[in-house]
Amino acid sequence: MNPQAKLISTVSLLLGTSITTSSSHWAMAWIGLEINTLAILPLISKSHHPRAIEASTKYFLTQAAASTLLLFSSMTNAWFSGQWDITQLTHPMSCMLLTIAISIKLGLVPFHFWFPEVLQGSTLMTCLLLATVMKFPPITLFYLTSPSLNPTLLSSMAIASTALGGWMGLNQTQTRKILAFSSIAHLGWMTIILVYDPNLTLITFYLYTMTTSTIFFILDVTNTLKLSTMMTAWTKIPALTTVLMLTLLSLAGLPPLTGFLPKWLIIQELAKQELTMAATTIALLSLLGLFFYLRLAYCATITLPPNSTNYMKQWQISKSTSILTTTLTTLSIMLLPLSPTVLTIS
Repeated sequence: MNPQAKLISTVSLLLGTSITTSSSHWAMAWIGLEINTLAILPLISKSHHPRAIEASTKYFLTQAAASTLLLFSSMTNAWFSGQWDITQLTHPMSCMLLTIAISIKLGLVPFHFWFPEVLQGSTLMTCLLLATVMKFPPITLFYLTSPSLNPTLLSSMAIASTALGGWMGLNQTQTRKILAFSSIAHLGWMTIILVYDPNLTLITFYLYTMTTSTIFFILDVTNTLKLSTMMTAWTKIPALTTVLMLTLLSLAGLPPLTGFLPKWLIIQELAKQELTMAATTIALLSLLGLFFYLRLAYCATITLPPNSTNYMKQWQISKSTSILTTTLTTLSIMLLPLSPTVLTIS
């Protein structure tokens, strides 16, 4: 990809995210989302592979439909209330349309179909942007409008997302699709607590972004796109592969790693709200995700390729591990002692 074009796309991506997250007017938020969509399309299709072109087309169509619904929702609310302020969403139909629009943009169930396919057709670094940066503006809009949203609808979509993300990730062999369904499952955790404690939703998103970024950076260093390739990484870089195993377990939410913190706080808050059934259900459904995280960790660290039979080892380009990967790895594993501070903030 042309360096100038890549720079323009990256700057536009940051600009669109900044406009949406800092605006209080629906029109400006919509403009920021459109800039984001147009900026990420060249990054998705930069490999000029038919799969990448298909992924960029699917992404454009779904995001255009979601942006249209969001604009229609804000116009409907302005028609009935005379308010274009994001926090003044009062009309029930506008709230429903906004929930659908943001759910499409995030990839929540039942609007999740595009997300795994788009990630499968993109490079690892573009997948990282789609799974983290591109989700920040819609989650910000959810955060700002949380008092107006329907808690029953959000809870139903959240539990369905956690169930489907865990269930569909079980039989996948492509790491990008596994992380796509992992993202859908984590979005369920963020959504179920949105109405009751929006700050906790943001904390969960930040910790998820940090942990997922670590995994994508490590997969990029090891050039791993599927499980069979992951099995050969241990003999090449055992230290980094061990860190990958710990980060995967953190993403699964196992104590005493960082990923346990948001799930612990969410279950605690749901119990305070007397939503014991919802807390129990989403905690049990997270066991599905735990299974394929353990499967990934098993393939990365315990399984070795057969040496006695004819086996063609895949070429792996040696890349140096950056200081960013090291820092994110440390934070993704060792942040749990900061839980009293997080409790104070939230």
